[in-house]
Amino acid sequence: MTFRARLVIAFLVVVLVPLAGLALVVHRQMTDRLTAQYERRVDAMAGMIAGDLSEQRNSIAAALDQVRDAVSDDNRFRKAAVDEDTSERRYLLDYAGGAQRLTGLSMLQIQDASGRILSSGHFRNDYDRVDPELPRLLAAAPHRTALVRVRTAGAPMLVLASVDSVEIGRKRFTVVGGVDVEARFLRRLSGDDAMRVLLVTPDDSLGTPPTAVAARDGIVRELPVPYAEVANGTLGSAQFRIVHGLDELHAVRARIDRWFAGVLAATVLLAVLLSGWVASRVSRPIADLADRASRIDLDRLDVDFSTERRDEVGVLARGLGAMTSRLRESAARLREAERRAATGELARQVNHDIKNGLTPIRHVFRHLEGELDSRPSSLADVFRERRAALDSSISYLENLAANYARIARRGERQRVDLNDVVRRAADDRRAATNARITMDLSEAADVVGDPLSLRRIVENLLDNAIDSLDGREGEVTLATCAASGDDGTRVRLTVADTGPGMSQTQQARIFDDFYTTKAHGTGLGLSIVRRLVMDADGTVRVESEEGAGSRFIVEMPQAGPPAPGGEG
Repeated sequence: MTFRARLVIAFLVVVLVPLAGLALVVHRQMTDRLTAQYERRVDAMAGMIAGDLSEQRNSIAAALDQVRDAVSDDNRFRKAAVDEDTSERRYLLDYAGGAQRLTGLSMLQIQDASGRILSSGHFRNDYDRVDPELPRLLAAAPHRTALVRVRTAGAPMLVLASVDSVEIGRKRFTVVGGVDVEARFLRRLSGDDAMRVLLVTPDDSLGTPPTAVAARDGIVRELPVPYAEVANGTLGSAQFRIVHGLDELHAVRARIDRWFAGVLAATVLLAVLLSGWVASRVSRPIADLADRASRIDLDRLDVDFSTERRDEVGVLARGLGAMTSRLRESAARLREAERRAATGELARQVNHDIKNGLTPIRHVFRHLEGELDSRPSSLADVFRERRAALDSSISYLENLAANYARIARRGERQRVDLNDVVRRAADDRRAATNARITMDLSEAADVVGDPLSLRRIVENLLDNAIDSLDGREGEVTLATCAASGDDGTRVRLTVADTGPGMSQTQQARIFDDFYTTKAHGTGLGLSIVRRLVMDADGTVRVESEEGAGSRFIVEMPQAGPPAPGGEG
């Protein structure tokens, strides 16, 4: 991420975090205050309903007192109800209706001691029906008042009813009266669109939709009221449910969100423009310094960092200029040191490679000297037998001299039979070692490389394996095979020995310059192998375990099929 991008992001964070925090605080405060206001309105409505219920109870009780007093003083009622005079039967049937209209009640029943209805004002046909449960349930309710659903000529009516009794001529009569809840309460209390008053009864027969009763998104208060279930003779509970919707709150929130979104968009745009301008002013001189610094290398240390600035950028520029001056001085010293190091390394490599070329010659002459002392007559035959080794070693030294004459130039790359190189190196060393040299060569092991470099790789690895046996009997195995790599088919050369093996620490350093485990080694053989293998676009690694020998594995690109008419 660029410095400019980071600066823009920092500006946005500094601006947006406080703005987002302000929005959250406004949302929370607005929600809390409006919710508290709605809760106060709902609580006020619940208090008003409770007061209305108490007022209605008192009103019903007063009306029943009037009915009771009127009944006690009415001789025609006494004659019809107590003396059972059939001539006053119609008067008795109509008595509750007239009393209901005079007292303002919505329902009125007069029952005898057995629960038989003598007169019913709200439903005249209830006459002579036995209903003892209603007075019993009302008498058991708090304040002797409860909601009850009663029959009418039309649909059932839900009333707030109370009970009283009167004794006439040693006969006790029960008076039940009440007012229509739906007409007296719900219509008057539901004047606010945001707030609704619902009456929920155990049988839900009032017809309130379940979704309205649930009120999942609003403030709800419930006011319990006794409910007489005459059908099963139990006294249950109904609720006046006050529901205040949150539509207004949601609308205010939506308006604030739209306002905040507009302010946020404008703020982001302004912050991006401002931060881009500031970032440009800050990052342009830094980018200029970075561009000039990118042009610095050991071959070009004349980059100019002079500046007139007195700020931090000026300090940085002057520091880079001083660093460049020091680099110029250090580069001069480094070149001189490299020249001396290259000369020394070249001398060490020449010494090491010449020793490798002279070793087979020395072995041949020692063999001839031994034959001369023991069997002089076979000297000519032995010479002819080992002449090829002498020619090969002399040719190797000649090519080596030509190669070092070119110094840094890589040898000419061509198709080389790696198996042939392996066989020659093994034949040259069999007579001069106690080790058993075995080979397991694949049918085709052609690689592309410098023949002299490949010979140096194989001979160094083979000599290293023989030396690991330290003159003891053992086995050295050279194997070639095909292997697959990320860049195509490769040829794998494995040189394994049965020597003492190496520790993990030794394996980590085995290819380092001048690192050796031999008493008289130079520490250059394996480092030369690694360099030559890398020049051939190959890889080299070692696998070893203490007491179980070592395996050096070299992989190089396989040569393609020969071109028609000759070698590729």
